[in-house]
Amino acid sequence: MVIRPQRNLLDLRLGELWQARDLIMLFVRRDFVSVYKQTILGPLWYLIQPLLTTVVFSLLGNIAKIPTGGTPQFLFYMSGTVVFAYFATCLTKTSETFIGNANLFGKVYFPRLAVPVSILISTLIAFAIQFGFFLAFMGYFGLSGASFHPNWWILFTPVLVLIMAGLGLGLGIIVSSVTTKYRDLRFLVQFGVQLLQFVTPVIYPLSYMSPKYQFWIRLNPLTSIVETFRYAYLGAEAGTVEPLQLAYSAGIMLVCLVIGVVLFNQVEANFMDTV
Repeated sequence: MVIRPQRNLLDLRLGELWQARDLIMLFVRRDFVSVYKQTILGPLWYLIQPLLTTVVFSLLGNIAKIPTGGTPQFLFYMSGTVVFAYFATCLTKTSETFIGNANLFGKVYFPRLAVPVSILISTLIAFAIQFGFFLAFMGYFGLSGASFHPNWWILFTPVLVLIMAGLGLGLGIIVSSVTTKYRDLRFLVQFGVQLLQFVTPVIYPLSYMSPKYQFWIRLNPLTSIVETFRYAYLGAEAGTVEPLQLAYSAGIMLVCLVIGVVLFNQVEANFMDTV
């Protein structure tokens, strides 16, 4: 095997990444298992976390009297929680790529993109578990006679997941590239993700905000994803679909990916000198 330097900043070496697919799956298993290793409840935390968050948001919604358009509050808040949690987890874990794997990177060669890709897959597995949990509650509320109206936009779910994954990966590798020199950014990211949740319509519908603030909230690329997801599974009472907004989110995702890959490849060549 001959290890050659990168020819340009967009040299992704996807062939090497495909050859390292077994290694990626090992990383996926490591990321998925190690999170709750030596815990009493283990993988059940994947269900407990969105459940507790949904309960808290429901209580806050009742106190603040936030309308959900006649949709069951529990389903309304769980839908937003599951979607946002996938993006947030992708972003925070990917942002630790270089710092968290510095020892491994310094000992053996393999395509460095294998690590953020494995994080993307492992978080997708967690999302699938939580999404199935959400569907189970949909079935329960449906049998109980609750009012919500799923529609054909459900078929658009893979596209929404793809945009979320791209945003999380792109922003994450941008942060991971910058944190090799500026460690403070790690803490800012964790704090920023918490703030981002409040400017994303997770605990309130977009229609609840005045037009003055809707403009700024729509600048958040996650807004259209959450709103479309709710519209697809809960109906027009819970969310809205705006194709132009979805196109805007997809465009932001592509820009973040390109910038992220360029920075990642640039830092990869000499990050061991700075980490």
